[in-house]
Amino acid sequence: MSLYLSLGNHQAALTSSELQSALFQALSKLGKKHRVLVVPPDITRLHSYAGDLTRFVHVYYGDVLKTILPAVGTHRAMSPTQLTQMFGDIPHNLFRAHNWRTDVITLGEVPSEFVHQQSEGKLSYSWPAEVNHLIVEGGFDLVLSLGQVVPHEVIGMANYNKNILVGAGGSLSIGRSHFLGAVYGMERIMGRADNPVRRVLNYAADHFLSHIPIVYILTVIGTDADDKPVVRGLFIGDDNKCFERAADLSVQVNIQILERPIQKAIVYLNDAEFHSTWLGNKAIYRTRMALADGAELIVLAPGVKAFGEDSCIDQLIRRYGYRGTSATLRAVKENPELAENLGAAAHLIHGSSEGRFTVIYCPCGLGREEVEGAGFCYGNLAAMMSQYDPAKLRDGYNTVSGEEIFYVSNPGLGLWSVKERFQQA
Repeated sequence: MSLYLSLGNHQAALTSSELQSALFQALSKLGKKHRVLVVPPDITRLHSYAGDLTRFVHVYYGDVLKTILPAVGTHRAMSPTQLTQMFGDIPHNLFRAHNWRTDVITLGEVPSEFVHQQSEGKLSYSWPAEVNHLIVEGGFDLVLSLGQVVPHEVIGMANYNKNILVGAGGSLSIGRSHFLGAVYGMERIMGRADNPVRRVLNYAADHFLSHIPIVYILTVIGTDADDKPVVRGLFIGDDNKCFERAADLSVQVNIQILERPIQKAIVYLNDAEFHSTWLGNKAIYRTRMALADGAELIVLAPGVKAFGEDSCIDQLIRRYGYRGTSATLRAVKENPELAENLGAAAHLIHGSSEGRFTVIYCPCGLGREEVEGAGFCYGNLAAMMSQYDPAKLRDGYNTVSGEEIFYVSNPGLGLWSVKERFQQA
């Protein structure tokens, strides 16, 4: 087990040339390779710099890089336009689409007793270690797993073995891991590297992935004085130490502790990254611990045209809505279709304000009846964008027409909380 690179700090701003040079130095330590697979995130992690790093890997290995498998999880497969936007001039014939319902094999199962223990007695199912069959059967002598470590609603800190076991995982593994996190409580998980979901994935990695030559390439992304993404850290290794160092830096870079609760928040969802509430509800997850009781959260969503990333999930969200934990758990008990899609059930819990604050969703492609039917309040996008113009707002507190608002330009880059709520969680 090795840590090949640990670079950066909370004030670093690594340039493209520095990233490429550091990456090449780390790859040189791995020795000669003959068949390389790269597993990067998809367009929903556009600012992870995984696109740039994948291009650098392509430059380094050339024809030895045989396949690129974006870890889309339950998201839609990337379109040709998205591939070019994120990965530049890499030939599209190198990319393979991961289908989370059909493309996986099961390597083994985390025992139900372990899941029961980690869930504090709330769950009793086993957890299948499902991965895309190419990772196991493709004959690769190196699998490079790329991604950004950042606070996350399901896994506490995103990436590391989640990229393989969930991002390239299957229906059961994704659903059961998400439901474990939801039942345990996302406010107890977000921003913490050690938690029940991570322990289940670590168990699976230790027992079922050790024969696969995986090396992790992890970034930590902050923002500069102009609110633009910047690389604060790059970590490369094949064990937990790589992830731990990235997570430690992410805590410094990506968690913003506020002195007082937010009364009104405006969150903008970039239309290149967020085209469904399944993705866009990061606006709710990442700000909820900073919102005051009775607060108002306005989500500006110019790219959101659907609820789910596939038709089945979309219909479940429309049918059951974001009604809170109690209502969702009751629906799981009473409705087999939801019990068979625990990832959707977890998402419904995550996306609810639990009645504590108001969510006003302003999508471009969903009507008032659809939005309100799912449990949110509806806002007119054009009117809200005129009143709260993202081009004129800066991240943090702003005053608009004499009113104080808190603005977040990209909820995927951080976690916001008041001190008391983060400590209690």
